[in-house]
Amino acid sequence: MKTLKDIKFKDKLVLLRSDLNSDVKNGKVILSERIFEAAKTIKALQKKGARVVVVAHQGNPGKKDFLPLKQHNKLLNKFVKIKFIDDVIGEKAINAIGKLKSGEAILLDNVRQIPDEFTPKKKGNVLLKKLAPLFDVYVNDSFSVCHREHTSIVGFPQIIKETCAGLLLEKEVNALKKVSMKNCVYILGGAKPETNIKLLNGKNKILACGLFGQVCIVAKGKDLGYQNKFLKKTTLVKGGYAKFLKELKGKLKHVETPVDFAVGIENKRVEFDLKKFPLNYQIDDIGEKTIKKYVKIIKNAKAIYMKGPAGFSQDKKFAKGTVAILRAITESKGFSLIGGGHLSDAINQYKIPKSKIGHISLSGGALLNYVAGKKLCGLEALK
Repeated sequence: MKTLKDIKFKDKLVLLRSDLNSDVKNGKVILSERIFEAAKTIKALQKKGARVVVVAHQGNPGKKDFLPLKQHNKLLNKFVKIKFIDDVIGEKAINAIGKLKSGEAILLDNVRQIPDEFTPKKKGNVLLKKLAPLFDVYVNDSFSVCHREHTSIVGFPQIIKETCAGLLLEKEVNALKKVSMKNCVYILGGAKPETNIKLLNGKNKILACGLFGQVCIVAKGKDLGYQNKFLKKTTLVKGGYAKFLKELKGKLKHVETPVDFAVGIENKRVEFDLKKFPLNYQIDDIGEKTIKKYVKIIKNAKAIYMKGPAGFSQDKKFAKGTVAILRAITESKGFSLIGGGHLSDAINQYKIPKSKIGHISLSGGALLNYVAGKKLCGLEALK
């Protein structure tokens, strides 16, 4: 896999797939580590005299966080000079690309606005047809999406002659080469419980939290009340939610699940033991008893992999579980691997000492697939 050092970029037109996907609160994009890291590669390419066109995404179609990239561009400009083009494959985008001079950069709008982003093998794919012929070099700097067979990840490098990894992708891959996850405690949380099932086949102990912990409890037969409906709506799986629960039930041998939860009542954090459920409240964090139980296990672990926060960590009221687990990880003598943009943001927000963590990845799903021993299509495409 080539890196920025292996290619001469002077005056070349470069298509850079960056990772700008960030938390959104009340329609406002929150400045993330991903945006900061993306700016480094953009700046490096500008210094090499490249003409840089950035493609990236925010959220998924139909979701509240599916937004244009205008706010991201404003945040990027805190670190690097780049112009926003509110178009992806239309005349405005094509004209802007054609006018680029050496050392200049533009950001096209959310690539997931184009349905063909999700179908790289589609005949007549408009992204490949309109954009690919324009470029001399393709640079992938989005490790977090390297497990997705999307056009901007696997389609472009099949057509554009020269390809390489950006600074962040190179950094992630080099760090993962050093990782050994044998006899590891997995702490699995986050907002996508369906992805975690890939790690349930081994013998490693698993501490379930976030939505995943709740789904595991439901799979055991416990009714959580209001939260059941929320989980059914947010857990998107082929074959349906009921089938997923049935499959999950047979894989919980090594999984520890929460014994209490925190909910919001009149804008205050209130904790309930699991036996008090079902309740008519949304669950936002693990409770104090679960925290103590998990922290004890973490402190004695030989290796730790954490994917996703334990609760809604953007809100300080519900960051207690996530922060306590992260602090326990920093106090453990075992090697630690932290994955996901939300966790990286929590580490920064709550001042967790980074120097005491083995490696902090900005990827969630791609890292999980790597840990599970799966090949990442985005990395394969660069070969």
